[in-house]
Amino acid sequence: MRHPLSRLALAATAVVGLAGVGLAASPGVSSAHAAKPLYISMGDSYSVGYQNPTLGNTKGFTGYVAGKEHDQLENFGCGGATTASLFSQTGCPADASAATDAVAYPTTDQVDAVVDYIGEAANYGKVALVTVSIGGNDVTACALQPDPISCVGAAATSIQTNVTNLVGDLDAALTANGDTSAKIVGITYPDVLLGDYVAPVGGTDPVLAAQSAEAFDFVINPTLQAAYTSVARGAFVNVTTARYGKATAGLNTDAYNYTTGAVTGPTTTLKGVGKDVPAAVAEVCTITWYCNASTFGDIHANSKGYAFIGKLITKELASS
Repeated sequence: MRHPLSRLALAATAVVGLAGVGLAASPGVSSAHAAKPLYISMGDSYSVGYQNPTLGNTKGFTGYVAGKEHDQLENFGCGGATTASLFSQTGCPADASAATDAVAYPTTDQVDAVVDYIGEAANYGKVALVTVSIGGNDVTACALQPDPISCVGAAATSIQTNVTNLVGDLDAALTANGDTSAKIVGITYPDVLLGDYVAPVGGTDPVLAAQSAEAFDFVINPTLQAAYTSVARGAFVNVTTARYGKATAGLNTDAYNYTTGAVTGPTTTLKGVGKDVPAAVAEVCTITWYCNASTFGDIHANSKGYAFIGKLITKELASS
């Protein structure tokens, strides 16, 4: 980020630009002979475990969850998806780095593709889990606005409506398909913009970092939680405020001044930066690529981050 908000522009490009990064149009995987319970992933680039190909490979949190739950993964996710495009975008653009578990749906949108898949006769009673990662691309452009919080607040209405409709459609499909014990788990995201406290390119922007915490804690996370828990089988995993190592990237640990950007809370040492870095900042810099000097602005989790999200999901499943 060069201008105080240009780092956010990079992040916006990284997320929204992934509309062309999505999953390859590989043939849909039939579950007719599947011995394992079915696990469906849907949503955006986080749902497919995207990483820049130059940074390494990962199966994302879905690969972790599928392995721990002993499920057969069917991935309908599409990089760049929004809560609206789930219902309107036909298919998902192909990409050379697409996951091998991708399911193609070239003639329909993502929601209809998943609902139709659940309803296939061969899949009756076999779906154990649906995870959803969506909403980040709906608010990314707000980082470029003079009042990011108001922008996020305005977007929250449509996010809650769309995600609630999505969860309702999934719940109805699972019920009709005899999947009485299937779970729907939605996630939020690591608050990568906390990394603006230690931005290695173009200077820091602590006010914007603090505002990102405000947006997650008071708008984004409550909105998503309300939508995902609108049905009995629904659950919400709050990645933003989940503990990783020494910190919690939210108000449970740190107190932010949204005017000055000052933060009060535990500090730690961050490699390449030094001592006395807010622990929540160090945490998000550890589990994502956002703070890395060569990848600055990349909002995606690294392998540690995706495994962390996967662990949070399996923990939620074990407790429900």
